[in-house]
Amino acid sequence: MKPSRAWTAVLCLAVLAGLSGAAGTEGFRENSAVSSEKGRLSVYFRDEMVGFEDYVWSEDDFGYTLEVIGRMTKPLDLDVERLTIHLNKSFIAYSYIFKGSIGGLRQEVTSHLSEGRVTHILTFAGQETRLEAQVRRDAFLLPNPLFSPYIVLTKKFRCGQTEKADCAAYIIPQMEVPLRVEPVEGAPCRLALAMAGVQVEVETDADGNLLSLLIPSQNLKVTKNSGQLDRDSLKPLE
Repeated sequence: MKPSRAWTAVLCLAVLAGLSGAAGTEGFRENSAVSSEKGRLSVYFRDEMVGFEDYVWSEDDFGYTLEVIGRMTKPLDLDVERLTIHLNKSFIAYSYIFKGSIGGLRQEVTSHLSEGRVTHILTFAGQETRLEAQVRRDAFLLPNPLFSPYIVLTKKFRCGQTEKADCAAYIIPQMEVPLRVEPVEGAPCRLALAMAGVQVEVETDADGNLLSLLIPSQNLKVTKNSGQLDRDSLKPLE
């Protein structure tokens, strides 16, 4: 995606260095969730549908889990075989797994987070690398170029945010950037986000479900589909 030089640099590094992947089983795992919900996000680039992300958001006694599979063809070729984020009850991530390919380059990332310390195991072109990083303890994990992780943010803030909040976004496993979250005047269920020179607007509902996401500078729009998730329909786009 190309909203700004800063954002382009993040994306290029992710593709060239292979910093966006992970290990695990195919599809969604079974768990003993107390409650769960599922849905599909459709991705549009310049008003053309170019991809989808199917997700399951579940809650258990320990916290929350977001699981995602999906496909996108523009503005970047992306195949998500598995994305899993585990969070505690305060929406603080402690585990991140990605398995798939970006720009045709297969890659995997497994990350463990504890009190702001992050340990990554990266697998790219058959070679494994271990990296460590220090980030803000409550940073939102927003791997580029994926959209379902914004669900964590909407679940936390929901509707009715009245004041600005200065947070942090971790473009995992790349870099941490400042993230400002503020309500949109006259629209209590919309939030304006600013990070790394990129403006993002998200719309949620009272339950924190992500209904839409808009990135004007990238000509990108994401909307939640109505109806039940059909896992048999998860086929690559032509």
